Amino acid sequence: MSSYQEFYGSEDESRDALNRSSSTPFHEIPDLGVGVETGNNRSWQQRLGKSCKPFVKKRVPILQWAPKYNVECLQGDVLAGFTVGLTVIPQGIAYAVVSGVEPTYGLYSSFIGCFVYMLFGSCKDVTIGPTAIMSIMTHEYLKALDCGEGETVGPTQVAVMLTFITGIVILLATVLRIGFLVTFIGRTVISAFTSAAAVTIATSQIKGLLGLSFEAEGFIQTWKAIFQHISETRYQDAVLGIVCCIALLLLKSMRELNAAKPREGDSTKQRILKKAIFFVSVGRNAIIVIISTGIAYGLRESEPFKITGDITAGFPKVSVPSFSVTCNNGTEDLDFTEIASRVSIGLFILPLIAVIENIAIASAFAGGKAIDATQEMLALGLCNVTGSFFQSIPTTGSFSRTAVNATSGVKTQAGGLTTGLLVILALLFLTPAFKYIPKASLSAVIICAVIFMIEYHDVLPIWRTYKLDQVPLWTTFLLCVFWALEWGILVGALVNICVLLYLQATPDVVVSLRETSEGGSSYVTEVRGILNKVILNEIPTAIKNLCKEFSARSQKIAFANMRGHVRTSLLALIPNLEEISLPADPLAQVVVQDTPSVGNSPQPLLSHEHDRPAQASLPVDAPARDTVQGGASEDADARPPEEVPLMASSSDDRPAVIKKADH
Repeated sequence: MSSYQEFYGSEDESRDALNRSSSTPFHEIPDLGVGVETGNNRSWQQRLGKSCKPFVKKRVPILQWAPKYNVECLQGDVLAGFTVGLTVIPQGIAYAVVSGVEPTYGLYSSFIGCFVYMLFGSCKDVTIGPTAIMSIMTHEYLKALDCGEGETVGPTQVAVMLTFITGIVILLATVLRIGFLVTFIGRTVISAFTSAAAVTIATSQIKGLLGLSFEAEGFIQTWKAIFQHISETRYQDAVLGIVCCIALLLLKSMRELNAAKPREGDSTKQRILKKAIFFVSVGRNAIIVIISTGIAYGLRESEPFKITGDITAGFPKVSVPSFSVTCNNGTEDLDFTEIASRVSIGLFILPLIAVIENIAIASAFAGGKAIDATQEMLALGLCNVTGSFFQSIPTTGSFSRTAVNATSGVKTQAGGLTTGLLVILALLFLTPAFKYIPKASLSAVIICAVIFMIEYHDVLPIWRTYKLDQVPLWTTFLLCVFWALEWGILVGALVNICVLLYLQATPDVVVSLRETSEGGSSYVTEVRGILNKVILNEIPTAIKNLCKEFSARSQKIAFANMRGHVRTSLLALIPNLEEISLPADPLAQVVVQDTPSVGNSPQPLLSHEHDRPAQASLPVDAPARDTVQGGASEDADARPPEEVPLMASSSDDRPAVIKKADH
């Protein structure tokens, strides 16, 4: 029966019903599916409700975990939220200074995102708020307005407007499902951009650390101005800033000590002591700012330090973002068109950076589970749109605070509720004390946070795995540092796409078949492509997933002749890893064993040469070779072409081999 007949009935049934209607009271006329709401319509509505319920639960994750919430979750969330709150208050003030707006706007940005993400976020560890990269990017676009030295109203209004536009663009990308474009940027480009942003931010804070006063733009101009004004260094600020940096680094390293790590058999006193060390370490920013503020307050008569100054107290005014500003002491009015023309590409770069940061952080803390990138983009877009009504600057996920949240034992997204409430309490009651925060201590907090964002440890693995990836890496880094962050990441992304196109246009493998006594054919899938998509520290996870795919097909995979550190890395993720020894070939090898359709015991795929299993070994000069063996061979160019990794499935007994082509 067609869907039309199911809903309206057959033509004969409809005709009979109409004939009967002439002698039937109106209220007894049978339902023909048109215009009258009856049980059929109600059942259709019920079906619609049932189909919408899973969608709503998926897009509002709090509906999934809230019914399971218990006292244990509450304890973990309150503790973690309080710890993150101690971290975000000094960071929010510091990042507002980096953005070029009043410090209080950093606190405005630190609570509303926590509340919205609690409702729509999919990763319990992620915390939304101001970050170093988003702050420096916001500052770049506020400088483009040139509202005049000393003005704050104009730039602040534009920063709030950028928050609204950032959220809208992210939501549009979510609806249009174009978030996949982020994948074209590439891991090397993101690594270089993050490192360049960290270098730029740290450079901009040297002025505050030394108590200098000058105006400069860009990396080179800033360092040039630092050396020109070095004789004007305020020694009180410099000493305080350097001491704060040393103290922050020491407190950070405390929890890394073996004596501070919890162990089985610890006594109650030991557990309490180690827990105290942990909280002192993660709350180091708040501790340093509180101590330095106390010192500045005690010496306020002599004013030895440059201090933050008056900070507006109270809850932010809830209002619609303004799309026009007045600059230059009221002499120049800028409408949205003029602002957009000056900010230009920043209207799209800010959302792009926000999405990259947030998804990268959510993936890192997902515990190996696949994240819903669409849901994360939806949550991030709503955080920024809602935040703009509360005077927030652009926000995204914070890696440092997310790490604190995870290590503090957060159980659900409700941990953000405690963090947000703590920030609100600080706005209501603590802002008078914020006046005496030394600028040198804030600069120290920022510098000690961003220096760990410099991903220098990625350079050597990228060099070992695939040297051509150094081109987009260094192109992005140098352009971001010496030109502009937004153009650096765009050009780097284009270079990365060119590298990908080059690889696709110049394949270096050929497929050959080997005859067996049975004849027939086999099919192969290249493993090397899987390995090339991940960097060195992700290879064990990729191989683990590869083993799962083979296991699902009732196949077994064994690894031969692995080096010690490779074996250690793989066994950490795959405890039941099977390793065999093939002394005839010193190269790392992958042996695939297939389960035949007849019989219970698996049989290996055999070639007739030496009766050895069909195997795939990595080429010496291939990216995957360096990744698995941990380094390139010195005589790589002198070796003959070797077999490339493959996955073989024997529909009959004719194994296929992929060999590296000669060039």
